[in-house]
Amino acid sequence: MAQALLNKSQLTSFVDFLTSRQKVVGPVSSGHGQFRFAEVRAREELALDYIPTILPPKKYFLPQHETLLKYDVSAGQEMRAVVEIEELVLFGVHTCDLAGIQCLNIVFSDRPRDLHYQTHKNHITLIGLECKDYCDHYANCAMLRNHLPKGGYDLFLSELDDDYFVDICTQRGELLVEESGVFGPVSPPAEKQFRALRRAKKSIFHPEVPIRYQDIPRLFDETFDSDVWRQIGDKCLSCGNCTNVCPTCYCFDVLDEPELDLTKGRRIRVWDSCQQENFAKVAGGESFREERSDRKRHRFNRKFRYPMLRYKRMFCTGCGRCSRSCMAKIDLKETITALMEERG
Repeated sequence: MAQALLNKSQLTSFVDFLTSRQKVVGPVSSGHGQFRFAEVRAREELALDYIPTILPPKKYFLPQHETLLKYDVSAGQEMRAVVEIEELVLFGVHTCDLAGIQCLNIVFSDRPRDLHYQTHKNHITLIGLECKDYCDHYANCAMLRNHLPKGGYDLFLSELDDDYFVDICTQRGELLVEESGVFGPVSPPAEKQFRALRRAKKSIFHPEVPIRYQDIPRLFDETFDSDVWRQIGDKCLSCGNCTNVCPTCYCFDVLDEPELDLTKGRRIRVWDSCQQENFAKVAGGESFREERSDRKRHRFNRKFRYPMLRYKRMFCTGCGRCSRSCMAKIDLKETITALMEERG
């Protein structure tokens, strides 16, 4: 992979270059210490020193409400597929969210491949941004080895004293570097600073829960009948906040929305949540996970155990959004610690 250097004084010019070509989305302040991904038109609108946004960038790959097809039965049976394409640049994506996008890429490339997702993905340029310290105490990215970049981006920016060290991962990224005309070669002092940055992160980021990465799936296998699930189930409100804000939750429902004259309409998919009561309910009113404790256990296993069996990777990225947004104060790190203590 190639590298380049972007002087901080040129960042505004680079953002101007991007916005002149297509829509640019980046982290912006929502007030009260909260951030969100939204369209920006100038460097000043970007909040590059931010904690994970309220919703992850998956909303651009898998929209919360997405039209799949439109139909018209006024003159026969007319039905046509719809793909809502939007060319955009996602700027300033942290490594935890890059890992989440990689998880979604795996799922929606599995059979049957999701062409709507693939189309969104192919029209999005990803520019990552390195975290030099923890976002806040909710993060558990080091435990999941997501505090460092693992690819999945076009460009990746690491902040130095006067520059950004830029890793170029794709041909699309190479073209941005060449056509913008604001990047330069990596100098020996900048390369030295970059190596020092990575060394410093080794002393800052440590597994937030004392468990080895490879032992995490076994922990959930051995604690399937743990009393911890009942305890957090008693607290859970089944609101679905944790799944809505998760970078790797991808469950959806498909609905038909007819117009008032019933001759036209559209088929849409909308985000769904395994934490809601009706999710696992089938004909006759039976539910596979009627109790909230069962639903909480299922969610944790869907992050740490089941994906390892199918995809050989865990689907928790360590962003801390679920703990940060939980109205019942259910904390992911505290839950894993409690399971470890009970198991002994």
